[in-house]
This record gives sequence, structure tokens and C-alpha cells, in this order.
Amino acid sequence: MVADRDLLDPLAGNTQSFSAETSPEGTSTTSGKASVPLFRRVRERLPAPPDHILAEIERKVHAGERLSAVDGMALFAAPDLLWLGRLARHAQRRISGDTVFFNINRHLNLTNVCKAKCAFCSFRRDDGEAGAYTMTVAEAVATARTTVAALPITELHIVNGLHPDLPFDYYVDMLRALSDALPNVHLKAFTAVEIWWFARITGKSYAEVLHELRDAGLGSMPGGGAEIFAPAVRRRICGYKSTAEDWLAVHRTAHGLGIRTNSTMLYGHIETAADRIDHLLRLRELQDETNGFQVFIPLRFHNANNRMSDLPMATPLETARIFAISRLMLDNIPHLKAYWIMLGLDTAQMLLEFGVDDLDGTVVEERIYHMAGAHTPHEMGRNELLRVIRDAGREPVQRDTTYNVMRRFSRDDDPSDDLPTTMTVQAGAVGALR
Repeated sequence: MVADRDLLDPLAGNTQSFSAETSPEGTSTTSGKASVPLFRRVRERLPAPPDHILAEIERKVHAGERLSAVDGMALFAAPDLLWLGRLARHAQRRISGDTVFFNINRHLNLTNVCKAKCAFCSFRRDDGEAGAYTMTVAEAVATARTTVAALPITELHIVNGLHPDLPFDYYVDMLRALSDALPNVHLKAFTAVEIWWFARITGKSYAEVLHELRDAGLGSMPGGGAEIFAPAVRRRICGYKSTAEDWLAVHRTAHGLGIRTNSTMLYGHIETAADRIDHLLRLRELQDETNGFQVFIPLRFHNANNRMSDLPMATPLETARIFAISRLMLDNIPHLKAYWIMLGLDTAQMLLEFGVDDLDGTVVEERIYHMAGAHTPHEMGRNELLRVIRDAGREPVQRDTTYNVMRRFSRDDDPSDDLPTTMTVQAGAVGALR
């Protein structure tokens, strides 16, 4: 789709030794030789663009004009990161001013049993494997009730593995039970990959699946499973998952039914700058068509306890560049979220100067990124989020899932009813993301 893809080989520098063989499980062997790393990050050396190219990009941003794929590639090579941050902050200020959003939410995984074996995943298990679990409907409702009794959450965020044996009715019944038990809590549930999976196991269309889920209580959808759209890279890191075209088709269908969704991109593995720009432009094109995405969330690859552990993680400076470019390229998606539990609170706060206007939420017991090596807290009190936002010179705004303002906090507004920073949850209660 994007001509710039031809500028860079998505797998340049990532190929294995000619004697290596890759098994379907993602291991690498070398018949009588030492094993070689299966994945290697691309070390791109993009030439710095001429000053007049960057000046024209700056002019476009200040004029509110759309950036091209070529502009995006130039930004990945721009030498002045602070200049890039100022451009992204200008673009963000035009959309949401000095507001920084957060919500009070609970992340919940129903199962980590998954048929897919994505190379980057530290969370999935085979059924019967140590650490594998599947919650019953009663257990999920009890876990959610426990959280609501302790915290005034407005959202349950539900993401799961692709369980090979659970019927579609399990998920419909789960939503209906949660909706009946917690009528005032918004249910944001099921990635596009899960919807694709439900369609496969039932023979239903995406629209039929989404209709049933919406009737059972589905309020909106997370953006997970997008990973990276580039086919060659996607085949290597998550070959069993739905294709990029499937992911986009599910979101197109959801938007057509009035279901708002999030969008994501997994970065910092074997993708190139051209792959990232292609990904952003495909999201932008769908948003032009449907206007159904409400936020974009770049997700940093974590390298612990998975088959891509040989890869170094993206640095904070690389992360800042990706967030800023995302804000500038995605001129039609209103919000840019820094998922603090993945990035660390210090980095998330810094990203407020690179186009971010959302720090996600208080997040009760996240699991997926912690199993991949994240060392951030599992949750955070509201006053701590207020402090982080205010220290950056911004106005904290508590929102609901669809970005309706619930409460604005002035500089002197210190709520005495702060959310607890710790709480006890049932064994088996786990978190999700995106």
C-alpha cells in the first residue's frame, strides 16, 4: 500500500544464518552448530533529511496540513528530537489543549490458554500447562464485584487468549453476566483477533458476532492484536493470528455498527521505520472512512520470557520519536495514549511533551506486560496520577471509556477520597491490556 516500504527491506539484518532452520514453534537450530538468534532488530541508518524538507514539514504541521508517507520517513531521520516533540505537542494542543485524560478501570483476562503462539508473548499457555487458567463466569463476576466494592471503576477491560475449546456462548454469557451484575460499568472487551477467532469457530460473519456481543453488553473494543501490519514481519512474529486485512475488517465492521474502538501498534522488535509508517497510514485511511477509532496506543515490545528475548528493548528516546510521529501522522485519531504500566511512569510523563494526552487509568493488577518483564506497579492511586499530570503543567481530567469528561481537577483540587494504591483480589484475578 505504501510506496515507502520499497525503501527498506522489512527483514534486512533480521535473517538467520544460512544454516539455521526455524521450526513452527519458533526455535532455531543449526544441525551440529551452536544455535543462532532467531530474531534481530534492524539497525537502520537513515540519512538526515535536508533542512528544507524539515522546514516544509513544520510548515505543514502549523498549517494543519496532512503529512505524507515521505514526510513520516523524514521524521524518523530528523536529528533534533526536541524539535520533533514540539511539533507533536503543537498538533496535540490543537486537539485537546492542556488536558490529560485518565480513567478508573480494571483489566481482566478470562483465560491465558491460547492457540496462537506469538513469538513476543509471555502470557499465553497451553491448556493443562503450569500457569494456565480459565475463569468461570461466576469467578469473573466475583472478581469484578470485588473490585467495584473497593474502587469506583467505570470500565472493565477484557482481553483473552484464543482458547481452542471454549464455545462462543461462553463469551456471550460472560458479557451478559457482567453487564447484569455491574450495569454502570462499561465493558470494553475482545480484540479484533478475538472477533476473528469467534467468527472462525462459529461460521458467523464479523457483523453477526459483534451484534450478539453488543446485545449481551459489549460497549466498545480495545485495539490489541494489530501488532505490525507488514506481512513479512507479521508472519514471523505472530503468523497464526489474523492478517492485517482481517484486523482492519473487524474494526471497519465494528465502526459501522456504532462500536467505538481503540488502535495500537507493537514497536521495538524487528519492524522498520517503513513498516511503522505503513501501519500508521493504514489506520489513518480506515479512520478517514469510518471515524471509529478514539485513541491510538503505541505498545513497546518487552523481551522477558518469550522467544524474542534476544532483542534489546526500545529506549525512551526511540519511544519518544515513535509517539511524536504517531501524533503527527494520525491527524484524524483524536487521542494518543501512553500506557504507563508498560513504559514506566517517568517515561509516560515525559511523553506528554511528545503528543500524548492520555495516561490510561488506575489499572488494577496488570499481568501481560509484567510477565514479559515490566517492573512497574500493578496499579496506581488517583492522587499519584494527578501529581504526575500536574507536575507536567497539565490539567488532569477523569474520563469515561468514550472520553466523556467526568471530572476536571484544578491545581488546588486534592480529592480526599483518593483511590487505594493496593487492594486484595481473588486468586486467579488477572489483568489485561490495550
